[in-house]
Amino acid sequence: MSDTPPLAALPEDWQTALAVVAHPDDLEYGAASAIARWTAQGKNIVYCLLTSGEAGIDGIAPPRAKQIREREQIASAAVVGVETVEFLGLPDGILEYGLPLRRAITRQIRRHRPDIVITNNFRDTWDGEELNQADHIAAGRALLDAVRDAGNRWVFPDLAEEELEPWNGVRQVWAAYSPSARHGVDVTETLDLGLASLRAHEEYLRGLGDMNFDHEEFLEELARQAGSRLGCRFAVAFEAVRFAG
Repeated sequence: MSDTPPLAALPEDWQTALAVVAHPDDLEYGAASAIARWTAQGKNIVYCLLTSGEAGIDGIAPPRAKQIREREQIASAAVVGVETVEFLGLPDGILEYGLPLRRAITRQIRRHRPDIVITNNFRDTWDGEELNQADHIAAGRALLDAVRDAGNRWVFPDLAEEELEPWNGVRQVWAAYSPSARHGVDVTETLDLGLASLRAHEEYLRGLGDMNFDHEEFLEELARQAGSRLGCRFAVAFEAVRFAG
């Protein structure tokens, strides 16, 4: 890691955040340890899952998988201090970037009016070589546009009929473990909670069937590498996209 640039600490002078990702477990493979730190500081964070991950377990039909994954996500969120988990019910595996997705996310931003929006990596790859998943890319790119859409009353003006006024208060979008990450959060004290939140996805992890892959060891190593760049034991790396001061 000596040839990688150091990470700058993210600001923590904010109070509310909306975490928007494609699937249950996306936050647990990224931002959950940082979220545990922030909720312990008294910050309010809401989870918004675009899909219910119903196409994610090969041996379980989507209607049953949907029930399992929603239940596990709610339990997982509780581990890191998140009480509100919302599922938009969009189709797992075939999210499409476009106006309907932008509108759905814009609606959530206007409802919750966050200071910060959290997501996971939306770049084409994880490390310059390993391809990212299509839903992650579509979700993240629509999210970036939706942050701007949320502040423009003339974009999706029908949302005003739901008394959802424009919100241009999002200061930054933070994408966990983006290959363009230049910031980080010290999670030395909360990594264990992040790992526990991943374990809450018990049936999903069992359904993956890869008994030779240690998910917790993988996350711990990522956190160790990010920590070496931030100057602490464990950290989560984030790409920070700025919108307003």
